[in-house]
Amino acid sequence: MNYWFECKVSYERQADSMGMKKVSESYLVDALSFTEAEARIIKEVTPFVSVGELEVVNIRRARIAELFLSENPEHERFYRAKVNFITIDEKSGTEKKTAATMIVQSDALLSAAAELTAQLDGQMAAYEIASITDTQILDVYRYEAPQQ
Repeated sequence: MNYWFECKVSYERQADSMGMKKVSESYLVDALSFTEAEARIIKEVTPFVSVGELEVVNIRRARIAELFLSENPEHERFYRAKVNFITIDEKSGTEKKTAATMIVQSDALLSAAAELTAQLDGQMAAYEIASITDTQILDVYRYEAPQQ
């Protein structure tokens, strides 16, 4: 079973006319372990680093239940949504809320909420959207099997 890891990298980039500028960027990586996540993020981001060294400054496991990625190239932002699934406890008859974190790729907050609602309305479970927030994630790297 693969996990999602949020990887933060730091490197120097050419600034406009002021010389070099150190930047930090976050990415989401599909991997089996922290070691694999580090190796994959280095492999994916290194081609974009023209000067200096790439440094992986943080890797943390992201507990993500679902990803809703867009094929539209204009959808460049990633939003983190907290969704509560509502069930009824048969013994006590009370409502039980189970939280799940989801990532939605969109161009704006309102369209991310609309996309999330459209995806969740197709499911049988009752739910409520607790929050949707913008993230610093620049891209998502899913696992791809090596070509044979």
